[in-house]
Amino acid sequence: MSFPDNFLWGGALSANQCEGAYLEDGKGLSQQDVMPKGVRAPITAMPTADNLKLKGTDFYHRYQEDIALLAEMGCNVFRFSIAWSRIFPMGDEEMPNEKGLAFYDAVIDECLKYGIEPLITLSHYEMPLHLCQKYDGFRSRETIDCFVHYAETVIRRYHDRVKYWLTFNEINVTLISPLLGAGIITPKNELTQQDKYQAAHHQLVASAKATKLVRMIDPDLKIGCMAASAPRYPMTCKPDDMMEMLNSQHELDYFIHVHCTGEYPYYAKRLWKENNVEVKFAAGDAEVLQNTVDFISFSYYSSKVVAADESQYEMANGNIMRGLKNPYVEYTDYDYPIDPQGLRYVLNYLYDHFHKPLFVAENGIGAKDVLIVNAKGVKTVDDDYRIAYHQSHIAAMKQAIDDGVEVFGYTSWGPIDCISAASAEISKRYGFVYVDLQPDGSGSLERYRKKSFYWYRDCILSKGEICE
Repeated sequence: MSFPDNFLWGGALSANQCEGAYLEDGKGLSQQDVMPKGVRAPITAMPTADNLKLKGTDFYHRYQEDIALLAEMGCNVFRFSIAWSRIFPMGDEEMPNEKGLAFYDAVIDECLKYGIEPLITLSHYEMPLHLCQKYDGFRSRETIDCFVHYAETVIRRYHDRVKYWLTFNEINVTLISPLLGAGIITPKNELTQQDKYQAAHHQLVASAKATKLVRMIDPDLKIGCMAASAPRYPMTCKPDDMMEMLNSQHELDYFIHVHCTGEYPYYAKRLWKENNVEVKFAAGDAEVLQNTVDFISFSYYSSKVVAADESQYEMANGNIMRGLKNPYVEYTDYDYPIDPQGLRYVLNYLYDHFHKPLFVAENGIGAKDVLIVNAKGVKTVDDDYRIAYHQSHIAAMKQAIDDGVEVFGYTSWGPIDCISAASAEISKRYGFVYVDLQPDGSGSLERYRKKSFYWYRDCILSKGEICE
């Protein structure tokens, strides 16, 4: 069996990881512009030359070329984010930056030219630096109104051409990395659990207000939430490990539950009590949260193993969400678990619990690709490891559909190489297209089709049949 004819196949990129042009055409600074090593080092006072995201992979000037490459692969959806600071440089202005709006007009129109459905993420680990400094990001309620004004501006501008919208990328990361997820400048070790859970509440309110706006502006639009997912496995069948698995899973479900039901889950009271948290609701918050999403989107890279006593076991690697070493799966060059069956599991789990259509918004493998010249004299990358990764995960996704799960789309992460979110490096590449950018910032920025480029094209053309 093949995937449905109307299934959405494509790729996903974020503005801060690919656009570059960090001060061009009126754009303001974001927190990403002062994070030269991602979350692995302190922020800098001002942008520094070693921050690869300042130039990115130059999507800002090469978007036509990049979208043409997506079209050549047969993609019919492109998930990208808008740089909030390109629309409102400070974040709290009344009037938007027209040059910023015009850029995304051009990107959207270029997608539509090829029959590619734009899917926009309103906030992908990016906030105007001014709001981070003035309000400490979503630690303050004032940031809610700034976000809603920004969201209304872009939704009204693009709603006639953009059907699918997401509010916050991987919103649950706010509890893990408050700077990345919520623009909180205060160092993580100085924040209390109260600070983090309250900021998360402010984001959830902002997300619900944006959802309400979408319905008001155009009822035909579809808006979803987005979370970083990793199914939790217990290291053993000890009852304590099973309970640790359940509690760990609740950390993910917490955010999705609010988006899908309009209220906090029953176990929130336990979470808050254990963490000495008292989430403060402003008047109207409970009502606003009732604006629930149309679908759930999520990232999936690997599963996560947990135990009540983790000190007995070896830790595996990971971008932001790390777990224990699983002896039953393979690992990438970066020591990340490879678990396609976990994707089938999490698709079934989310559909069973929340009964919403699902969209796989990120999936891929980061590797140290080597550019070669093949026998035909063409520069490429022999990335059979990437083909194997995607083939097995797409097959698992198809199994979930056969299980009865409603999955309507899949966007691979970084179909064109981009800068890493967590570490701000280029060496860990995810793309089907190689970008000539080196760790020291040198390189032509030319694009080269990897072996996986042609495989993904054939996969889409066959409606996934080559992954059976």
